[in-house]
Amino acid sequence: MEITKNSIIGDVLDKYPQTAPLFFSIGMHCLGCPASRGETIEEACMVHGADADELVKNLNDALK
Repeated sequence: MEITKNSIIGDVLDKYPQTAPLFFSIGMHCLGCPASRGETIEEACMVHGADADELVKNLNDALK
């Protein structure tokens, strides 16, 4: 599964739980709450003031 800005955070975490620290590192500490599990990476980055493109790159790099 390639991670994109449109990937749902819950889906990413279910398939790749080892990516959680990357979300935590940009201030996404509520990964278990129901709302965040259904958000796209892009939506969550907008709320948290993070760069979605950078996070997606870092997530995909971590999976290589």
